[in-house]
Amino acid sequence: MRYLARTADGRPLLGDEDGFVPLSAALPDVSSVREALPLAADGALPDLETVPADRIDREHVRFGPPLERFGKLWGIGLNYAEHAGDLDEERPDEPASFLKPTSAVTGPGGPIRLPPADQSDGVTAEAELAVVMGRTCRSVDEAEVDDVVAGYLPVIDMTAEDILQRNPRFLTRAKSFDSFLVVGPTIAVPDEPLALEELTVRTIVNGTVAAENEVRNMLFPPREIVSFHSEVMTLQPGDLFSTGTPGAEPIDPGDRVRASVETIGSVDAPVVR
Repeated sequence: MRYLARTADGRPLLGDEDGFVPLSAALPDVSSVREALPLAADGALPDLETVPADRIDREHVRFGPPLERFGKLWGIGLNYAEHAGDLDEERPDEPASFLKPTSAVTGPGGPIRLPPADQSDGVTAEAELAVVMGRTCRSVDEAEVDDVVAGYLPVIDMTAEDILQRNPRFLTRAKSFDSFLVVGPTIAVPDEPLALEELTVRTIVNGTVAAENEVRNMLFPPREIVSFHSEVMTLQPGDLFSTGTPGAEPIDPGDRVRASVETIGSVDAPVVR
């Protein structure tokens, strides 16, 4: 596994399990993580053993968001049958997708800022596996999705449930407050196609697992989600798909939320108002 990342002050990095080096040391002609995304999709990121630079241990890196700016931010609702049942919702027969604004993104460590209580006093947090696109593409067959995906990262998605419950047409507003998408610190770039169905996704609040499930129990697996939406619009490097949560948990100021995705990584953030 290789990792693409940026420091909190914006310096791009390439890493592996043993640490990180400046991206420029590994790829002198590449100046940003965004420029490296097509190489990640092609499996062309260099082995760090060949890079003439000392590695920095992950523990000594203060990470920012892995991209300075993401592209389209797709979310998928009700993608685990159990979660849909918990919400007393019918199983969708197509991906129940929506878009979030880029202003909703905040980096690892957050914080998650709840809106004023008179706007919403019922926010939930949801751990999700996210897919980051690596190539511009359209009408991609499901079997070819790995060729256009750069990698994966954990995210925490938020919903103002009390707004949504007033009217389902308020979904965009309920999902779009600033800091309502916390992205993980690194884009995990597999050396070979992952068995995504075997991964477990966990929503953790204050150290307690509030919800967990395996990707195999998604109604629409990640590769199908990418293929489906590539028939709707052109996908571009830096576009992100949050593939759905095993369960949402109400959060309040003072809480701490973690999204954990097996093999891919984790991200956490405190909750403030």
